Amino acid sequence: MCANEAMSTDNRYKNYRILVVDDEQRMARFIRLNLEHDGFRVTEAYTGTQAMDRLRTAMPDLILLDVMLPDFDGFEVLRMTRTLSTVPVIMVTAKGEEEERIRGLELGADDYVTKPFSPRELVSRVRAVLRRTEMGSESVHGLIEVDSRLKLDFDRHEVWLDGRLVNLRPTEYRLLYYLVQNAGWVVSHDQILTNVWGYEYRDQPHYVRLYINYLRQKLEVDPADPQYILTERGLGYRFVDFRRAAADTSQPDPAL
Repeated sequence: MCANEAMSTDNRYKNYRILVVDDEQRMARFIRLNLEHDGFRVTEAYTGTQAMDRLRTAMPDLILLDVMLPDFDGFEVLRMTRTLSTVPVIMVTAKGEEEERIRGLELGADDYVTKPFSPRELVSRVRAVLRRTEMGSESVHGLIEVDSRLKLDFDRHEVWLDGRLVNLRPTEYRLLYYLVQNAGWVVSHDQILTNVWGYEYRDQPHYVRLYINYLRQKLEVDPADPQYILTERGLGYRFVDFRRAAADTSQPDPAL
């Protein structure tokens, strides 16, 4: 492999977000430093409760999840994660027993790494899992041009409207991110509440209506006649399928 090819491989997943969940803070920092050296953006969590909170707020592209945690174990975190998200998960453990690996994989883990491991092995496994899931991934990266008015940069956490930076509150941003992740698909009130606010808000549907209205006020030309965030009566909400629209406009006219 030539030097340029190696460089492009190194940069392929630059700025991808990794959530490291480990109750040993020294180990979490060790993992973080090695991943950051490779260009990843890393968030740490030291308990299962923190992990579930970071899943919503950090919006990771991959989770490195230790089995042993102080409040509830990594398998329970994995089980709850799979009710919310398809984000890739690599289980990290000091145990190498086959039953542990099988349990994690059956609960939805994408891979398993056993301590002690080398930094090169860890980074290679992270890259391999990201490659396997890249084509079907719901994660969104880089600059997205919804149309001539609205541009979203989820790597920089920026939203631009008519060339001006839009000031979004953290919850508004998480809601927009979730809607864009599922662009073209209808998402229910329960799905939005669980993914954006968390389990404890599942009986608070007014939060969804309130924050959808906030986003429309900031993004739509006419909030009463939205073009981006559409209401599907009795079902939920749908962000306009900008990917399909872009593909349709790029197709040649068969009549020509």
